[in-house]
Amino acid sequence: QVQLVESGGGLVQAGGSLSLSCAASGIDVSIRVMGWYRQAPGKQSELVARIFSDGNTNYADSVKGRFTISLDNAKKMAYLQMNNLKPEDTAKYYCNADLASGSSLRRYWGRGTQVTVSS
Repeated sequence: QVQLVESGGGLVQAGGSLSLSCAASGIDVSIRVMGWYRQAPGKQSELVARIFSDGNTNYADSVKGRFTISLDNAKKMAYLQMNNLKPEDTAKYYCNADLASGSSLRRYWGRGTQVTVSS
């Protein structure tokens, strides 16, 4: 069974840093793209950052220059380093991945991890 397991997150003061990790478990899966979405109370979910297996990345404009996403294909893990955090970064962050197994490609989601930035 394929799962995405997130770790990291927590409470930090504005200007601080946090890192998130996401591990894809499962036999014989390969990563096409991994990333994070976030959803704050009362707001729509938004893409924060994603990284493709070839190393290309996309970032939300609001996090460019502050967040860095990286991928370890061998470990099937993605990392999100978040620096200079702002109160508006407070949200639940969900790992997302498109994983291929054989001829099938499916999208998976983690359960989410809370990031809270105090002012």
